Amino acid sequence: MRARIARAAVPPESGALRERLDALASEAATAMTELRELARGIHPPALAQGGLLPALNALARRSRVPVRIKAPAGRRLPEPVEVAAYYVVAEALTNATKHAEASIVTVEVEIDTTPADAVLRVQVRDDGRGGAHFTGGSGLLGLKDRVDTLGGRLALHSRPGTGTAVLAEFPLQHTA
Repeated sequence: MRARIARAAVPPESGALRERLDALASEAATAMTELRELARGIHPPALAQGGLLPALNALARRSRVPVRIKAPAGRRLPEPVEVAAYYVVAEALTNATKHAEASIVTVEVEIDTTPADAVLRVQVRDDGRGGAHFTGGSGLLGLKDRVDTLGGRLALHSRPGTGTAVLAEFPLQHTA
């Protein structure tokens, strides 16, 4: 609210400052939304009530980078898998916005029932600058631990100049 008040006090000819204050206000609003969701429980209400697809759509709506989502509708998955998949996408979107300077992010979710055990695959790709790695901070490493705990795997492909792709696979048969 204070950022919006400050923005209103800035003269119209101060375009860059007005834009920075707009961005600050938007980031603060997003942070407040996320804090409210955390205060309500371990994961967002959209995930608890509607499942993975509605929760991913909510993330996409709040993202400052355009997001395309390709995912099956309707099927609920084991709660630990939905929660972990949600956080994989949330962290990848955060990284694409803060670090990658991406102009678009694509999220693809599929359930593969061809192996003996069904697998959920979640891939998040951006067209940013690449160069991400597990040792660059706690976010991706924490995701890897979360996915590993469920018997899954997390892969990261991020050569400099080629964007970043995060692929998470979760077994569905043994995580109920």
